[in-house]
Amino acid sequence: MGDRVKQILAKPIQLADQVVKAADEAASMKQDCTEIKSKTEKLVTLLRQAARASSDLYERPTRRIIDDTEQVLEKALSLVIKCRANGLIKRVFTIIPAAAFRKMSSQLENSIGDVSWLLRVSASADDRDDEYLGLPPIAANEPILCLIWEQIAILCTGSLDDRSDAAASLVSLARDNDRYGKLIIEEGGVGPLLKLVKEGKVEGQENAARAIGLLGRDPESVEHMIHMGVCSVFAKILKEGPMKVQAVVAWAVSELAANYPKCQEFFSQNNIIRLLVGHLAFETVQEHSKYAIVSKATSIHAVVVASNKNSDANDDGVNSKDVDDDDKQNHSQIPHPLGNKTSNQMHNVVTNTMSMRAAMKPIQKQGDVANQSHTVKINGHNNNVKQNQHSNHQNSLTSYGAHIRVRELEDPATKAYMKAMAARALRQLARGNSPISRSITESRALLCFAVLLEKGTEDVQYNSAMALMEITAVAEQDAELRRSAFKPNSPACKAVVDQLLRIIESADSDLLIPCIKSIGNLARTFRATETRMIGPLVKLLDEREAEVSREASIALTKFACSDNYLHSDHSKAIINAGGTKHLVQLVYFGEQIVQLMALVLLCYIALHVPDSEELAQAEVLTVLEWASKQSYMTQDETVEKLLEDSKSRLELYQSRGSRGFH
Repeated sequence: MGDRVKQILAKPIQLADQVVKAADEAASMKQDCTEIKSKTEKLVTLLRQAARASSDLYERPTRRIIDDTEQVLEKALSLVIKCRANGLIKRVFTIIPAAAFRKMSSQLENSIGDVSWLLRVSASADDRDDEYLGLPPIAANEPILCLIWEQIAILCTGSLDDRSDAAASLVSLARDNDRYGKLIIEEGGVGPLLKLVKEGKVEGQENAARAIGLLGRDPESVEHMIHMGVCSVFAKILKEGPMKVQAVVAWAVSELAANYPKCQEFFSQNNIIRLLVGHLAFETVQEHSKYAIVSKATSIHAVVVASNKNSDANDDGVNSKDVDDDDKQNHSQIPHPLGNKTSNQMHNVVTNTMSMRAAMKPIQKQGDVANQSHTVKINGHNNNVKQNQHSNHQNSLTSYGAHIRVRELEDPATKAYMKAMAARALRQLARGNSPISRSITESRALLCFAVLLEKGTEDVQYNSAMALMEITAVAEQDAELRRSAFKPNSPACKAVVDQLLRIIESADSDLLIPCIKSIGNLARTFRATETRMIGPLVKLLDEREAEVSREASIALTKFACSDNYLHSDHSKAIINAGGTKHLVQLVYFGEQIVQLMALVLLCYIALHVPDSEELAQAEVLTVLEWASKQSYMTQDETVEKLLEDSKSRLELYQSRGSRGFH
């Protein structure tokens, strides 16, 4: 940077020397020219001082100030050259207003003030001695710009404590106004902030990470930070930083991913997913099968499945129609996903997994020692190399163990906040992204979410529910992910569904909406005999809050729609749960945002179970005829066609079977 600044300063120094020389040669207005010369000499002295300190100068204000100074010196040179005119005729036709010199003198004073401020703001904290810098004249019309320059300059040259305070000031500015955030980025603030995240004290790291998260409010800003290396810096902190800083970094990841979804892949490439899942699993479940170093013969997943084998053996079978709509195969041998289990079974699964793993450790350790001894005997000539490798591995394990012990000593509030932010980040990273959602579900993250939904703090529960909502939304569109992550016999899937249903049944939580959406997203994974979720969703149709009734209608529609292979079975289950009367009420009297969703669900039920006596008794055909005459309900062509099809089907069966109903 020093060479670039010297090049910037070269021209104004030359111009200043020319102004001094021209002022000495003035033939008229000598007193005014002498004043211009005096101020120019003062200015060029400061410019030369800046050139000597070019390596320390903050480049952004330097360019702005020197550009303005150069323009002032060009005008000054033009003015004093006019005073060199010799001869009477030239002097008569060279008119120089007295105000021109006053204006030029003022401009030179401003330039002197700007360059003086630049030297002070670029000096180290010790050299400045806590001096109040004030505002340079150049910032008179935009004082915030000067404040941003000052804080970024401190980030570049200040002590760690001063840099922490500067980062906190930038946090305040970025939080207050989007434009200030843009200015911070344009003025080169991202690089020093990232450096502070890596090198600062805990408070400074937190402030810098929070500033980064606040600055990423639009795709362009996030893309700039990605190019500046934010992914690798965040990965390093999430791996070995203090937990308080890790939590803020996780929050910042969630902000950047929310505002620029394309950055999901960059974070994934830097192992951010693995690190976040590790934080989620810490003291939730012991380890994750995908990321843990386990015995070649046994994995945690195998242990978990084994722990459930006996309890699943007695589950009810399913009929030949109980199939997933993706493969349409007979699943009669697959255990029931949500049989009559106790609410603590999920915890028994986790406990059994952890205890069996603990029992395996001595065996693994003996095997490792035997293998190491055998290697040394066979490869005697490489003994030193093996010992060095073993030593490095031991050092790595020691460091990792120390890091784990430090994490264990953190206070519960910090641990809870870390989990909440890890879940929040995973939610944004998984949104609309199949590869990342698959990576998350292949770990034990689903089991973690299930445990945290029951035992976590309010924030942890909410962010876990939102993360599950995003992952299941991706699974709804990705058949392969549905098959792999949400298999009916998967212990993690069972645990998640149990917790989602528990929250839906209680119906008194801020988690209700995301849990309803998650169950709806999983509608195509449930078998025909699985009706536990239908009843609670039908009860929510009678909910006072319109949003809850709407989401319940949408979720049930995913069970009853034609795209679901088991639509007939699910439609009958909705009727048996008393859904017909609630839907009729909602179509007639519900709020407009609910009416349309309730109508669509009622149409699907009528289409798939047209011979239902309950539909006839509820006069659903009359409801559909009324709805077809409401213009706002038939604006959508898809809804209009569905309405006509369901009416035709209902007319056929009910007219034929109506005598049997009476």
